[in-house]
Amino acid sequence: MLNRLSSGRPTDGEAELRYLDADFRIVRPGTFVRCAVTGQQIALDDLKYWSVARQEAYSGPPAVLQRLHPERFKAFAAR
Repeated sequence: MLNRLSSGRPTDGEAELRYLDADFRIVRPGTFVRCAVTGQQIALDDLKYWSVARQEAYSGPPAVLQRLHPERFKAFAAR
């Protein structure tokens, strides 16, 4: 995981992160963040998709597409 806290275990619950270009910083410790589109919990170890400009996390490519390009997502989902 990126930026794991060095002092003890992270607390259970939702973390607060500061999303950077290729990394993130933990503002409030926790074990997961929520996808901004689906509300799904994302374990910090599994977090791969986020927006620096919007400061939000995404569960995967479909959620990114839905948030950033809703018209393309509609075409993709209609298949």
